[in-house]
Amino acid sequence: MNRRPNDVSMKEHLRAFLEYLRLNRNASAHTVRAYDSDLTQFLTFLAANLGRPRQELTADHFDQLAVRGFLAQLHRAGQSRSSVARKLASLRAFARYLRREGHLEVDPLALIENPKVEQKIPSHLDIDEMSTLLEMPDTSTPIGRRDRAILELFYASGLRLSELVGLDLEDVNTNGRLVRVLGKGRKERIVPFNMSAADALRACLRDRRTFESPSRAGGGNTRRNALFLNYRGGRLSGRSVDNLVRRYVAGCSARFGISPHALRHSFATHLLERGADLRAIQELLGHARLSTTQRYTHVNAAHLLETYRKAHPRAESSLDASRCLGACPRKGNTLLVGRRRRRNFMCVCAARVARGAY
Repeated sequence: MNRRPNDVSMKEHLRAFLEYLRLNRNASAHTVRAYDSDLTQFLTFLAANLGRPRQELTADHFDQLAVRGFLAQLHRAGQSRSSVARKLASLRAFARYLRREGHLEVDPLALIENPKVEQKIPSHLDIDEMSTLLEMPDTSTPIGRRDRAILELFYASGLRLSELVGLDLEDVNTNGRLVRVLGKGRKERIVPFNMSAADALRACLRDRRTFESPSRAGGGNTRRNALFLNYRGGRLSGRSVDNLVRRYVAGCSARFGISPHALRHSFATHLLERGADLRAIQELLGHARLSTTQRYTHVNAAHLLETYRKAHPRAESSLDASRCLGACPRKGNTLLVGRRRRRNFMCVCAARVARGAY
């Protein structure tokens, strides 16, 4: 006999929700683990706050007071705003699922706002630094040719780390210079890449026998079909790719925080600087929302001033962004547009702004 919905424990609801994410929403294993961690933390707090075992918690205990108490505990623990926002997103998704299944009548998070999260520009490499990075691997060795192909494909297609390590041989067309990518939510997209990436991939594929172990040659299709292999013949892991990218960056740049995701950001930034449409960049990156793409891209001062000079009807035709930046002690910095000291400002060169040069 089936129990009534309000008699089902929250632990069982959580298990069913995670299964829903995995099967119905096609969420990745990493996403499911993140939801599981956030919601388990909430249930642990709720059980301690109510003085009940977790097995006795039901959907009736999931109310606005419980959510606010959980947020207060996160604040006392010194959690960052971005972490709190992520945990709130997990709770919202869980509440929507419980309402849809008929276990909740009222959304306990309807009157709770997300904290304002500061949007930080991720680290990236400029074009010259990127060119130097691509030349770092020793292409006289099979490992170096494989690493060169990885770096080239990262920069040429803007793939996520998980997307790159998940590529199989049949996903890459070196003649047509196209790669089939399985992104977040198992959404498939086709991304082009350039000739230098195609040449690097061909060189890497010619060395494939070096990585394939004879003992594994007869079985394990997943291992044999992987595009990038480790020295034991298995699929190259995300951690290994992350380590090799950081190692090559450390050898050619003084920048910190450059990861495979920073190469994806460099890809989007350089496309935008060369005049690519933001909507096209969204499709290449595989973003569901354009607002996500906007966080990946930033415009440098020279590009923005040049756009202003061309577009504004009363802009001075003699305005030369490069001449201005050459006189500015902070040239190369990202142009900041915002509100500071109770007035709007455009910070490129303080002296020129004061003189009304802009």
